[in-house]
Amino acid sequence: MLVDKFIKYISVEKRLSKHTIISYACDINQFQKYLLEEFEVIHVSDISFQMIRSWVASLLEKGVTSRSVNRKISTLKSYFKFSVREGFIKKNPILRLISPKAKKRLPVFIEQDKIENLLSKLTYEDGFVGERNRLIIELFYVTGIRVSELINLKTSSIDINNKLIKVVGKRDKERLIPISKEILSVLLDFCKKYTLSDYLFTSEAKLKMYNKSVYRIVSKYIRQISSVSKRGPHILRHTFATHMLNNGADINAIKELLGHANLSATQVYTHNSIKRLKSVHKQSHPRF
Repeated sequence: MLVDKFIKYISVEKRLSKHTIISYACDINQFQKYLLEEFEVIHVSDISFQMIRSWVASLLEKGVTSRSVNRKISTLKSYFKFSVREGFIKKNPILRLISPKAKKRLPVFIEQDKIENLLSKLTYEDGFVGERNRLIIELFYVTGIRVSELINLKTSSIDINNKLIKVVGKRDKERLIPISKEILSVLLDFCKKYTLSDYLFTSEAKLKMYNKSVYRIVSKYIRQISSVSKRGPHILRHTFATHMLNNGADINAIKELLGHANLSATQVYTHNSIKRLKSVHKQSHPRF
């Protein structure tokens, strides 16, 4: 089937993440179900622009956010582009489709004083679990890495001489992130104390950690210092970027540290920085 070939293509050739592949498959299955129910269409060659537009309109009517709809449209664009390339269709029916404008959502972050509480004033459990949990949270904040990148860190990822951590990001793209002498020392002590052999962070049974377990750990501690609604590891990534910008870091440097492919993905953090500057200006300028 065409869908199976497409999934194989994005898995093997495009090397998209497992999560993205599942999302693509769900989007296409949802689209196919709509076509069958509304138009009795099965084959990709019978799909028209009007049918695609009808599906998009139905999603918006159901209250699906513009952001989610645009993600589904992106899936279809890849699907139809693949279909043309493989010769299943001659004309791409989605080319004329205009995506709905998505509302810009500013990334949620934690204030700097609360981060200090998180790292310096909270009490962590004694022993392996407590030391591991504190190190996980600190590494998220000082490096801005993703949860998938953290759980795949290995002891060999630490470059002791250059004070760097080698991170494998999306599409297996490697990047180097500098760390302080203090963090390096904590990392090395942790590795030595618990004789880690492969992965840097593991369960008590020395097994590789899962995304969900890391999410629970981070959420548990953030809940104690902040009332923010989002408490997962990604908020520490947002916090890292926002605090870097607020303290004068170059946006292109932040882009490289975060592993963003495009600067537009990083520029969302400038809105928080500008908001802070306006607040400082209002409080400090004599004519306000």
